[in-house]
Amino acid sequence: MKDYIDRMTENQARQFRAAVLNIVSQIPRGQVTTYGHIATLAEWPSHSRMVGRTLRYAPEAPDLPCHRVVNAVGRTAPGWSRQRTLLEAEGVRFKPNGHVDMSRHLWEHFD
Repeated sequence: MKDYIDRMTENQARQFRAAVLNIVSQIPRGQVTTYGHIATLAEWPSHSRMVGRTLRYAPEAPDLPCHRVVNAVGRTAPGWSRQRTLLEAEGVRFKPNGHVDMSRHLWEHFD
């Protein structure tokens, strides 16, 4: 794991987790966003991997649209073949290389 200079306190980690879950809950159907964008919105831009860990281990994750989170180039999570099926069911298109067409489906807005 990367050794971050800006390590979180326990309270900051709780706030980060809450922010990540809130942001993911707002990703609209048929759109995706990235781990990095979520980390930036949560005000910890260097913590995109922590976004992934948060989603992986949060008990609430099955109730959230976590399948709408991809990496910066639109690649789905390794080992989660169902992610693509869920996205396609929402109308998300994929490029021939198997990546989400980010020019059509990237969600960058957050209220």
